[in-house]
Amino acid sequence: MDAAVIDAPLPERLARAITLAGPISLAQYMGAANAHYYATRDPLGRDFTTAPEISQMFGELIGLWLADLWDRAGRPPAAYVELGPGRGTLAADALRAMAKAGLVPAVHFVETSPTLRSAQAERVPGAIWHDDTTTLPGDIALLVIANEFFDALPIRQLVRGGDGWHERLVACQDTLFLPIAGKQVPDAILPPALRDAAPGSVIETSPASVAVMRGLAGRIARQGGAMLTIDYGYQGPAIGDTLQAMRAGAYANPFEAPGENDLTAHVDFATLCAAAKAEGAASFGPVDQGALLIALGIDARAAVLGGSVRADRDRLVAPDQMGSLFKAIAITAADWPQPAGFA
Repeated sequence: MDAAVIDAPLPERLARAITLAGPISLAQYMGAANAHYYATRDPLGRDFTTAPEISQMFGELIGLWLADLWDRAGRPPAAYVELGPGRGTLAADALRAMAKAGLVPAVHFVETSPTLRSAQAERVPGAIWHDDTTTLPGDIALLVIANEFFDALPIRQLVRGGDGWHERLVACQDTLFLPIAGKQVPDAILPPALRDAAPGSVIETSPASVAVMRGLAGRIARQGGAMLTIDYGYQGPAIGDTLQAMRAGAYANPFEAPGENDLTAHVDFATLCAAAKAEGAASFGPVDQGALLIALGIDARAAVLGGSVRADRDRLVAPDQMGSLFKAIAITAADWPQPAGFA
């Protein structure tokens, strides 16, 4: 391919691909946009803020959650694994808390962004990086954290038209991108309870998320370990268009300036739990983030820290802030104990 084409801005490259080969799936569009977005910037604090950046309490409690589970499982050799670890803030706080409980694991980050890898190296020296989960250790227990990871993975959307269901594709006119209805899809691929939804209804799926969960759950089932996933989402299957774009802390049009906005979609926790069970792992939840953090002792930790942390505590657990919007599920090896906070 011509070097000028390779070096062209992402919108131009996407427009050229669509012009040559026709409309692309929403999953392809979202995957390309987010890959460029995360590879070229540190968006934390500019476009959005995650829980670890709000307070050290978040990472500390997650670290103690892992250490408690590991201790009750018999203290096997284990690795700490984080998917999309941001700046490494959560890991640094979690590792500090784990060390006080006697757990000092090797650290493995699944991260492709050079910019974010650099930030992570400053906070967690000695971490080992992976482009995907397939190269993680295969002979020890895996203690996996995925905080706001699955929401950024590509989704497919199926839209109900007057004559049936169609996959949503992305077309282009010049460099103006717009969603269109593609070919009709068979009803057999749809959840039976949703097949007769009203015209205009949208069903979302994320094959990429299922693939990641199945791969990790299979590892955990065979090697031992646990996984905590925290994100915003719902118990599917459900109707709804949840695709959104964030830029500078405000909502943007997902089909404008691909690669310059953070594209996300709500996570279907029921589908992730089913994927884990299919690989022989046990699943727990979802529970609200606020309820989990309260069960793990955030109020006691806030009292120890004192000062202005009360506002941070409220932001993490209050129902009208992050407490109810964000939810958590836990995955464990079948013979591991039940995790704290998931009664």
